[in-house]
Amino acid sequence: MTDTVLKLLRDRQEQRSTPGRRSDDARVALLVEGGSSRGAYSSGMTIAIEQLGLLPSFDAVYGSSAGALNAAWLLCGRAESTMHAWWDPMIMGTTINPRRVLRRGRPVVDTRYLVHTVYTEIMPMGFQEILDNPVELHPIATDALTGKSADLHGHIHDQASLQAALRASAAMPLLAGEPVEIDGRAYVDAGLSEGTPVRTALDQKATHIVAFRTRRMDETQSAPSRAERMLMSRWFARHAPGALDPWLRRVEIRAEEERLLASHPATLQIRPPLGSVRIGRTERRPGPLQTAVDTGRQAALDVLAAGVDVPSRGSG
Repeated sequence: MTDTVLKLLRDRQEQRSTPGRRSDDARVALLVEGGSSRGAYSSGMTIAIEQLGLLPSFDAVYGSSAGALNAAWLLCGRAESTMHAWWDPMIMGTTINPRRVLRRGRPVVDTRYLVHTVYTEIMPMGFQEILDNPVELHPIATDALTGKSADLHGHIHDQASLQAALRASAAMPLLAGEPVEIDGRAYVDAGLSEGTPVRTALDQKATHIVAFRTRRMDETQSAPSRAERMLMSRWFARHAPGALDPWLRRVEIRAEEERLLASHPATLQIRPPLGSVRIGRTERRPGPLQTAVDTGRQAALDVLAAGVDVPSRGSG
C-alpha cells in the first residue's frame, strides 16, 4: 500500500512527467486536511512536498478549509517561503481575534483580511501560477443549502474566483461570519461535510492517495455539546440551513472518511506523531504554531524522502 504509492511517486519523479504527459494511467491525489489553526501541521507537510520536488508527480491537490489555503501555497511554489505566516503575531493576531466576538458583525476569523490583504499585499500569493499549474487545485466547501460537499475547482477561472473559492472553503460557521457566495450559491467551511476530501477524490477516480492529516491517531472528534447545539442551530437556520445536519453528524462523517482512507488499496496517510502539541482551532500563540509547522514538515519528510530522490537545493 504505502510502498505502491511511494514507488509511483518515485517513478514519476525520475521520468520528470507532468499531468497530461504521463506514461501511466494512474490518478494520484494529494489530500490536505484543514482544521483552522491545526492546518499548521498540514502546512508543514506541504513544505516537504515542495522541498522534495514532488508536486509534479501529483495530478490533483484537494484541500479542505485551511488545507485548501495550504494547497494553494504549494501550487504556487511558495509553501516554504511563507511558512512564517503561521507564527507571525501580526498576521495571526489580526486574522484570528476572539475579542471581535464582542463587536457585532465582526468575525473572529477574518478570512477576507487573510485572502484579500495578506495574500495580496503583505505576503503575495502567486495566483496566476496556481491557475497555470497543470496540477489541479480542488478547494472543497460545503453547500449552505444542501449540506453536501462541493468541489469548487470548476468555478475557478481567474484571481477573483480563486480567492472566493479559498474563502468559501475556510468559511467556518459563525466564527468566520456569513457564508461566501459563488455563482449564486452560498458555501461554508469544507470541514462540515468533508474534513479530509477523500470522497471527492475517489469520485473523481483517484487511484493513489497521499493524505496529509492534522489530527494525531489518538485525537478524535466529539459530537456537539448541548450548548453548542443551542447556539449553532440558530446560526445555521439563518445562514446555512442545509449544513446543520452534517455539523450534527460530524463524528459519523469523520468515521466514514477514516474507513474510506483505511480501506483504499493505495493510500499513504501522514499524521502528526503521537505526543505532538495539541493545536486548537483558534490557536494564535507563535510557539505552538511554529512547532506544529516544523513537526508536520519532518513527519512528511520521514516518510516521503525514503521513496524519492531529494533535489539539490542552494544555500539560499
